[in-house]
Amino acid sequence: MSSDQQRAFVQHLLRWYKKNQRPLPWRETRDPYSIWVSEVMLQQTRVSTVTPYFEGFLERFPTVEALAKAPLDSVLKAWEGLGYYSRARNLHRTAQIVSTQLNGRFPDTRAALLELPGIGKYTSAAIASIAFDCDVPVLDGNVRRVLARVLYIKRDPKLPKIEKELDAFLRKILPNKKAASFNQALMELGAMICLPKTPNCPKCPVEKLCGARRTGVERILPVKSKRPARPHHHVAIGVIWKDSKLLITQRHHEGLLGGLWEFPGGKRHPEESLEECLHRELKEELNIEVSIKQQLPTVQHEYSHFRVTLYPFECKWLRGRPQEIGCIDWAWVKPQELKNYAFPRANQKIFRARFERELNLSSNSSLL
Repeated sequence: MSSDQQRAFVQHLLRWYKKNQRPLPWRETRDPYSIWVSEVMLQQTRVSTVTPYFEGFLERFPTVEALAKAPLDSVLKAWEGLGYYSRARNLHRTAQIVSTQLNGRFPDTRAALLELPGIGKYTSAAIASIAFDCDVPVLDGNVRRVLARVLYIKRDPKLPKIEKELDAFLRKILPNKKAASFNQALMELGAMICLPKTPNCPKCPVEKLCGARRTGVERILPVKSKRPARPHHHVAIGVIWKDSKLLITQRHHEGLLGGLWEFPGGKRHPEESLEECLHRELKEELNIEVSIKQQLPTVQHEYSHFRVTLYPFECKWLRGRPQEIGCIDWAWVKPQELKNYAFPRANQKIFRARFERELNLSSNSSLL
């Protein structure tokens, strides 16, 4: 792309963004706290999903100090249903650092932002440019897709070598003191026009500068490297009754779904029946014994790196006081009290399938 084409690319993009940008709530402020929350929420999550969570989160935790002082369980509950819960834990940790060690002020450089938990290359660049007018480019999935098509890149843009080249290109064309608008314009173009499977090229402000469009391969690019098949786990789950109450356990704060509550259970071993698996897991993790009554509807769920099939069983507690062997806490609760605890989405599916009629839950409701 020539120098003249680069200038035209920037001008057309900024003009289009000024006229067509969506009125999103985090675009109405330059407050670093609000921008930080929005950028963390937007990691691997659609704007339409994030918007109500963002507004509810700021209503509940309006300042970084309020977030820092809140119990982690309260933060996880506010995050319930948004997924990737390590983001919520890192938000809480970062809020405590900013509040107690940085006098409530966010760092105003990308390098300093990178020192905070949960803030990586993309998020640090987004906060630095949008909140503090730093001249740094962003490189997220939308931007990679746009550039792979415009620059006619025939290799996976996620490859380190290609990513480095894209970053260098962006630094070269980044307009001085307009990084906030330019970065958001590129991301908006990828989100609204330069879509993964159905790019709307006739509506694109840089159509005439696009190498993929010119050669007719806009639906083929960007190239994607083959991903290894995701493992599939089979998990037995106990919906365990003691009189009129259910047993729930809290996961360790480290690792996947850390700090969330769940119905106890675990992965089935080879050559093991689901019932045998459940008895073993409950003995190993809680040191309790149950009587299995009936199997409930199975639940399919997908995570970023693996898939699970959950096999819930309605059970009756027989003996043993639950022990915190494989969890950090446990509780006996009435079904109507489950809404007070933060659960992973897969467990919410079990809850709805079993209690929807009794508690008048809609099929789309969460435990909020």
